[in-house]
Amino acid sequence: MKSSIAFIFCFLILGVDSQRWFQFMKEAGQGTRDMWRAYSDMREANWKNSDKYFHARGNYDAAQRGPGGVWAAKVISDAREGIQRFTGRGAEDSRADQFANEWGRSGKDPNYFRPAGLPSKY
Repeated sequence: MKSSIAFIFCFLILGVDSQRWFQFMKEAGQGTRDMWRAYSDMREANWKNSDKYFHARGNYDAAQRGPGGVWAAKVISDAREGIQRFTGRGAEDSRADQFANEWGRSGKDPNYFRPAGLPSKY
């Protein structure tokens, strides 16, 4: 995974003008914050069956930032699922999480996964 990240950064440095590079990094930072906010909200809500909703919402919000946000959401989502699989979490649940991640990143409405009764704050 580290080599793929290094490859992406090299590609960006060589293939993107400096203004676009800074915009990409700004979007990636904002996308990272969006992902963190969704994770924090999920922990705060502590609502049964809300995991997929927060996965989709974090990825959706990050992707709305632009290509940098999409990139950040994908890297964070893939890393999170990789860690959870490594620690013994089920492959089926991981596939369902990745489906929700991709759903949100593609711009589809994360409310598709919203569980009944989840407070409107989220």
